[in-house]
Amino acid sequence: MHMLIKGLSKVASRYAPSRPLSFDVVHIFKTLQMIEKSGHVSRASLGEGLALGQGVIRTLVKHMQRANLINTTNGGTKMTRKGAAVYAELVQAIPAEVSLPSCSVAIGKFNYAVILKSLSYAIKSGVEQRDAAIKLGATGATTLLFHDSRFSMPNSSADSLLNEPKVKEALLKNLSPEDGDAIIIGSSDESQIISELAAKHAALFTLRAHEKH
Repeated sequence: MHMLIKGLSKVASRYAPSRPLSFDVVHIFKTLQMIEKSGHVSRASLGEGLALGQGVIRTLVKHMQRANLINTTNGGTKMTRKGAAVYAELVQAIPAEVSLPSCSVAIGKFNYAVILKSLSYAIKSGVEQRDAAIKLGATGATTLLFHDSRFSMPNSSADSLLNEPKVKEALLKNLSPEDGDAIIIGSSDESQIISELAAKHAALFTLRAHEKH
């Protein structure tokens, strides 16, 4: 999986000489998600869903076309077979997500959780995931590990959601975690889109950083 993420990082790299790009691997992932959901997507919808300007969207689409991940027709932007295969691999690792209210472990105005399957071993203190989320403009990120029906902070066995039954219920219902899974919650005081992209960016960072996966 880390090689797949490294490959997508090249798609999100500029073709020299050019200006630095304003999108990252997470925007490629979200683009594929949006196409998967509706079959095709317009550039206007991409701009809204990715919180990017139309100039950046044009560059993103161009890079994804060059990588043969998508193609564009009069009906909108669609995935190629290669794009569908890449997306299928990504959602095996990040198969579910859910928005969350503010709580004791997610203190942003907007909070969004994604699950990383079988990747709790790759989490150290959660600082790396927090820093990755901040790079996307988030206020931070919280990482929880699931084991023995409990959501715990890294390096702790205590139930971090003992006093947050509604949040725990939402995570169990929407993410269906199993022992060894990790949950990353992106938090933002600015928008739901930023909290979502931040959580996914931190998840993709974790996948890329750990060769075993």
